[in-house]
Amino acid sequence: MNTTVSLSAARGRVLPFSDKEKTEEESGTLESSLLQLIDDNRRSSLQLREKTERSRKEAIRHAARTADLLVKAVNGGVEECFVNEKRIETEIRNLAVTVAKFGKQTDQWLAVTHAVNSAVKVSDHLYDLQISFRLLYLCNDGSVCFWCHEFD
Repeated sequence: MNTTVSLSAARGRVLPFSDKEKTEEESGTLESSLLQLIDDNRRSSLQLREKTERSRKEAIRHAARTADLLVKAVNGGVEECFVNEKRIETEIRNLAVTVAKFGKQTDQWLAVTHAVNSAVKVSDHLYDLQISFRLLYLCNDGSVCFWCHEFD
């Protein structure tokens, strides 16, 4: 900033010859200062550009990492769903086989219980017949007739 003030001051007035020599010396110093400023500006711009580029690359790397993590999370969930689906399908097939087997057993049990039921009915009928024959025997024997309510 100091150099810009001396530049504007040097432009606005006419200097004597001895002062011109000083001005040339100062201009050499001024020129080197300007060159130094330009060089500093170039260096800081380059550093800023490098820092920006590093930040951009880092942001891209972080975005890629985030995208990878999201894909892994989604794929992990999808993979888990597929594994669960396969497990459920296998269990459904096993349950269908078990249900079919129990269905056959149930049919067999029903057939057996129907046969036992029929046998019990026949047995009941035979028992009823036996009772009836005993009663008939008793009635014909002359002791007691439960149907006729007659007593000898």
